[in-house]
Amino acid sequence: MKKIVVLVSGGGTNLQALIDAQGKGELTGGSITCVVSSNPNAYALKRAEQNGIETEVIRRRDFDSQDQYDEALTALLKGKDADLIVLAGFMTILGKKVISAFENRIINIHPALIPSFCGEGYYGLRVHEEALKKGVKVTGATAHFVNEVCDGGPIILQKAVEVRFGDTPEVLQKRVMEQAEWKILPKAVALFCEDKIKVHGNCTEILE
Repeated sequence: MKKIVVLVSGGGTNLQALIDAQGKGELTGGSITCVVSSNPNAYALKRAEQNGIETEVIRRRDFDSQDQYDEALTALLKGKDADLIVLAGFMTILGKKVISAFENRIINIHPALIPSFCGEGYYGLRVHEEALKKGVKVTGATAHFVNEVCDGGPIILQKAVEVRFGDTPEVLQKRVMEQAEWKILPKAVALFCEDKIKVHGNCTEILE
Protein backbone atom coordinates (compact mmCIF):
# COMPACT_ATOMS: atom_id res chain seq x y z
CA MET A 1 0.00 0.00 0.00
CA LYS A 2 1.59 3.26 -1.16
CA LYS A 3 1.69 6.17 1.29
CA ILE A 4 0.21 9.39 -0.13
CA VAL A 5 1.16 12.74 1.40
CA VAL A 6 -0.98 15.70 0.29
CA LEU A 7 0.39 19.27 0.34
CA VAL A 8 -2.16 22.05 0.83
CA SER A 9 -2.44 25.77 1.54
CA GLY A 10 -6.14 26.64 1.58
CA GLY A 11 -9.64 25.23 1.66
CA GLY A 12 -8.70 21.78 0.46
CA THR A 13 -11.43 21.02 -2.07
CA ASN A 14 -9.08 18.83 -4.09
CA LEU A 15 -7.99 17.14 -0.86
CA GLN A 16 -11.67 16.45 -0.17
CA ALA A 17 -12.02 14.89 -3.63
CA LEU A 18 -9.15 12.55 -2.75
CA ILE A 19 -10.63 11.74 0.68
CA ASP A 20 -14.00 11.01 -0.95
CA ALA A 21 -12.37 8.77 -3.56
CA GLN A 22 -10.52 6.91 -0.82
CA GLY A 23 -13.79 6.47 1.08
CA LYS A 24 -15.36 4.89 -2.00
CA GLY A 25 -12.44 2.50 -2.39
CA GLU A 26 -11.21 4.19 -5.57
CA LEU A 27 -7.61 4.75 -4.42
CA THR A 28 -6.72 1.09 -4.64
CA GLY A 29 -3.08 0.53 -3.86
CA GLY A 30 -2.68 3.75 -1.88
CA SER A 31 -3.75 5.55 1.28
CA ILE A 32 -3.58 9.21 2.37
CA THR A 33 -1.34 9.04 5.42
CA CYS A 34 -0.53 12.72 6.03
CA VAL A 35 -1.61 16.23 5.01
CA VAL A 36 1.07 18.94 5.11
CA SER A 37 0.04 22.59 5.04
CA SER A 38 2.00 25.77 4.38
CA ASN A 39 -0.72 27.64 6.28
CA PRO A 40 -1.59 26.79 9.91
CA ASN A 41 -5.10 28.19 9.40
CA ALA A 42 -5.91 26.24 6.22
CA TYR A 43 -9.37 24.65 6.33
CA ALA A 44 -7.78 21.67 4.59
CA LEU A 45 -6.22 20.74 7.94
CA LYS A 46 -9.70 20.44 9.45
CA ARG A 47 -10.79 18.21 6.57
CA ALA A 48 -7.83 15.94 7.31
CA GLU A 49 -8.46 15.86 11.06
CA GLN A 50 -12.16 15.09 10.53
CA ASN A 51 -11.10 12.03 8.56
CA GLY A 52 -8.45 10.82 10.98
CA ILE A 53 -5.50 11.83 8.79
CA GLU A 54 -2.27 13.04 10.41
CA THR A 55 -1.37 16.70 9.78
CA GLU A 56 1.81 18.78 9.74
CA VAL A 57 2.50 22.48 9.15
CA ILE A 58 5.66 23.82 7.54
CA ARG A 59 5.90 27.50 6.57
CA ARG A 60 8.41 28.97 4.14
CA ARG A 61 8.74 32.15 6.22
CA ASP A 62 10.06 30.15 9.18
CA PHE A 63 13.26 29.48 7.22
CA ASP A 64 16.01 31.93 6.28
CA SER A 65 16.48 30.59 2.76
CA GLN A 66 14.80 28.49 0.09
CA ASP A 67 17.54 25.88 0.53
CA GLN A 68 16.83 25.51 4.24
CA TYR A 69 13.11 25.22 3.57
CA ASP A 70 13.69 22.64 0.83
CA GLU A 71 15.89 20.57 3.14
CA ALA A 72 13.29 20.67 5.91
CA LEU A 73 10.42 19.76 3.58
CA THR A 74 12.41 16.94 1.98
CA ALA A 75 13.28 15.58 5.42
CA LEU A 76 9.63 15.80 6.51
CA LEU A 77 8.39 13.95 3.42
CA LYS A 78 11.07 11.27 3.72
CA GLY A 79 10.25 10.93 7.41
CA LYS A 80 6.64 10.16 6.42
CA ASP A 81 7.91 7.48 3.99
CA ALA A 82 5.98 9.24 1.20
CA ASP A 83 5.63 7.14 -1.94
CA LEU A 84 3.58 9.84 -3.66
CA ILE A 85 3.21 13.56 -3.00
CA VAL A 86 0.12 15.36 -4.27
CA LEU A 87 -0.01 19.15 -4.61
CA ALA A 88 -3.63 20.06 -3.92
CA GLY A 89 -3.61 23.84 -3.98
CA PHE A 90 -0.11 24.15 -2.48
CA MET A 91 0.97 27.77 -2.88
CA THR A 92 4.66 27.46 -1.95
CA ILE A 93 7.33 26.89 -4.59
CA LEU A 94 9.09 23.54 -4.47
CA GLY A 95 12.85 23.76 -4.94
CA LYS A 96 15.18 21.46 -6.89
CA LYS A 97 16.08 19.45 -3.81
CA VAL A 98 12.48 18.38 -3.18
CA ILE A 99 11.73 17.72 -6.85
CA SER A 100 14.87 15.64 -7.44
CA ALA A 101 14.31 13.63 -4.25
CA PHE A 102 10.86 12.61 -5.50
CA GLU A 103 11.30 12.50 -9.27
CA ASN A 104 8.07 11.45 -11.02
CA ARG A 105 6.48 10.99 -7.60
CA ILE A 106 4.90 14.46 -7.24
CA ILE A 107 1.53 15.04 -8.91
CA ASN A 108 -0.01 18.48 -9.38
CA ILE A 109 -3.46 19.51 -10.62
CA HIS A 110 -3.59 22.59 -12.86
CA PRO A 111 -6.91 24.27 -13.77
CA ALA A 112 -6.32 24.52 -17.52
CA LEU A 113 -5.37 22.33 -20.46
CA ILE A 114 -1.58 22.56 -20.41
CA PRO A 115 0.23 24.07 -22.35
CA SER A 116 -2.49 26.76 -22.33
CA PHE A 117 -2.70 29.23 -19.44
CA CYS A 118 0.11 27.73 -17.42
CA GLY A 119 3.55 28.56 -16.10
CA GLU A 120 4.77 31.14 -13.63
CA GLY A 121 2.01 33.33 -12.23
CA TYR A 122 -0.83 31.19 -13.59
CA TYR A 123 -2.72 29.95 -10.57
CA GLY A 124 -6.11 30.44 -8.95
CA LEU A 125 -8.58 32.78 -10.63
CA ARG A 126 -5.95 34.26 -12.94
CA VAL A 127 -6.00 31.09 -15.04
CA HIS A 128 -9.74 31.46 -15.65
CA GLU A 129 -9.54 35.23 -16.17
CA GLU A 130 -6.99 34.71 -18.94
CA ALA A 131 -9.03 31.92 -20.54
CA LEU A 132 -12.09 34.18 -20.66
CA LYS A 133 -10.05 37.10 -22.02
CA LYS A 134 -8.76 34.88 -24.81
CA GLY A 135 -12.29 33.76 -25.65
CA VAL A 136 -11.55 30.04 -25.68
CA LYS A 137 -14.55 27.75 -26.06
CA VAL A 138 -12.97 24.88 -24.13
CA THR A 139 -10.79 24.81 -21.03
CA GLY A 140 -10.28 22.10 -18.44
CA ALA A 141 -7.76 20.65 -16.02
CA THR A 142 -4.49 18.74 -16.19
CA ALA A 143 -2.95 16.27 -13.75
CA HIS A 144 0.80 16.12 -14.29
CA PHE A 145 4.07 15.16 -12.67
CA VAL A 146 6.12 18.03 -11.27
CA ASN A 147 9.57 18.84 -12.60
CA GLU A 148 11.76 21.94 -12.40
CA VAL A 149 9.78 23.71 -15.14
CA CYS A 150 6.65 25.36 -13.77
CA ASP A 151 3.68 23.29 -15.05
CA GLY A 152 6.13 21.58 -17.41
CA GLY A 153 6.22 18.00 -16.16
CA PRO A 154 4.84 14.93 -17.93
CA ILE A 155 1.05 15.09 -18.37
CA ILE A 156 -0.89 12.18 -16.86
CA LEU A 157 -4.55 13.04 -17.53
CA GLN A 158 -6.54 15.93 -18.99
CA LYS A 159 -10.27 16.64 -19.09
CA ALA A 160 -12.00 19.31 -21.15
CA VAL A 161 -14.72 21.63 -19.82
CA GLU A 162 -17.03 23.86 -21.87
CA VAL A 163 -16.68 27.64 -21.54
CA ARG A 164 -20.06 29.36 -21.73
CA PHE A 165 -20.80 32.88 -22.91
CA GLY A 166 -21.26 35.13 -19.89
CA ASP A 167 -19.10 33.01 -17.57
CA THR A 168 -17.30 34.89 -14.80
CA PRO A 169 -13.91 33.63 -13.60
CA GLU A 170 -15.59 32.39 -10.41
CA VAL A 171 -18.31 30.48 -12.27
CA LEU A 172 -15.77 28.93 -14.65
CA GLN A 173 -13.46 28.02 -11.77
CA LYS A 174 -16.29 26.14 -10.05
CA ARG A 175 -17.24 24.26 -13.24
CA VAL A 176 -13.63 23.26 -13.90
CA MET A 177 -13.25 21.99 -10.34
CA GLU A 178 -16.49 20.02 -10.36
CA GLN A 179 -16.26 18.60 -13.89
CA ALA A 180 -12.51 18.09 -14.23
CA GLU A 181 -10.19 18.63 -11.24
CA TRP A 182 -12.15 16.53 -8.76
CA LYS A 183 -12.41 13.69 -11.28
CA ILE A 184 -8.95 13.42 -12.81
CA LEU A 185 -6.82 14.09 -9.72
CA PRO A 186 -8.10 11.01 -7.82
CA LYS A 187 -7.87 8.99 -11.06
CA ALA A 188 -4.23 10.03 -11.60
CA VAL A 189 -3.38 9.17 -8.00
CA ALA A 190 -5.07 5.76 -8.36
CA LEU A 191 -3.17 5.05 -11.58
CA PHE A 192 0.13 5.88 -9.84
CA CYS A 193 -0.69 3.68 -6.85
CA GLU A 194 -1.57 0.81 -9.18
CA ASP A 195 1.77 1.23 -11.05
CA LYS A 196 -0.10 2.01 -14.26
CA ILE A 197 1.87 5.11 -15.32
CA LYS A 198 5.10 4.75 -17.29
CA VAL A 199 7.14 7.89 -17.97
CA HIS A 200 8.99 8.18 -21.28
CA GLY A 201 10.89 11.48 -21.29
CA ASN A 202 8.20 14.14 -21.00
CA CYS A 203 5.37 11.81 -22.03
CA THR A 204 3.41 9.23 -20.06
CA GLU A 205 1.97 5.89 -21.06
CA ILE A 206 -1.13 4.76 -19.17
CA LEU A 207 -1.17 0.99 -18.81
CA GLU A 208 -4.48 -0.84 -18.95
